[in-house]
Amino acid sequence: MALVEKYHVVAAMYDVDRTSPNYDIKEGQWVFLNGANGVRRVDATAGAISRVLGVAADTKSATASAMPGVKTGWQGRVSDGFDETKASDKITVYMNGGEFATDQYVTTNLTAANLGHYLKVGTAGTLIYDGATKSGDTVAQLTRTPGAYPSGVPGTDINGDMALGGDNANQYIEFKMLI
Repeated sequence: MALVEKYHVVAAMYDVDRTSPNYDIKEGQWVFLNGANGVRRVDATAGAISRVLGVAADTKSATASAMPGVKTGWQGRVSDGFDETKASDKITVYMNGGEFATDQYVTTNLTAANLGHYLKVGTAGTLIYDGATKSGDTVAQLTRTPGAYPSGVPGTDINGDMALGGDNANQYIEFKMLI
């Protein structure tokens, strides 16, 4: 799980852009509307970063799961592969506020000294450091620096729980969505 929904304001459904099959979307990555084609992961496409719609709550992939610590072995239904959008051709997108934890970020400048600073979306659809003041591309505010995140499963890693796996060496950040 690349995204942990703590609180959210709006969860909407949008058509998935099936015209760009090379653009997998992991839950927790940021998406934009690609015209009438539907939603696709933010990338280096001209204007994509300035048209951020929200953060994906589903995974659309032909090759890998976005479940924590699982890259290729888990899938929801055999017929769907790793594509949670396959049955409906729709994807859930969180927008208009909320508080989330994610492992979909670039680690640069996400230190305790920068807690409360702002985040924007990079060309891979993941969060990157923006700065101490808001810019035109700001989408979130850093509320917790990278660290282990509890899974709720009894164990011994953190707070009596086993740590939730994922990208970024099992480290999650928390952010407040500002769009």
